[in-house]
Amino acid sequence: MNISELQGKTPDQLKDMVLGLKKELFNLRFQRSSGELTNTSRFRQVRNDIARVYTFMNQPETAGASAKPAKKVAAPKAAKAKTTKAKKA
Repeated sequence: MNISELQGKTPDQLKDMVLGLKKELFNLRFQRSSGELTNTSRFRQVRNDIARVYTFMNQPETAGASAKPAKKVAAPKAAKAKTTKAKKA
């Protein structure tokens, strides 16, 4: 799955796509437990596709947030340790 495949879809279509991918992942788990699974690399592909769709869905939110400069927060200054010198008598 490429980003170009996701660009023309509505948010509802993207949610349906994630639901379908999660169902596929669920079925892959059952196939693995019953010994029917032949292509084990499909687990990674499906998980990455789910992450890719979620990232694409959240992209407009994060793009707006990163456009604003972050406020600088001053780090608290460390207190200087008081050293007492022994008085010589």
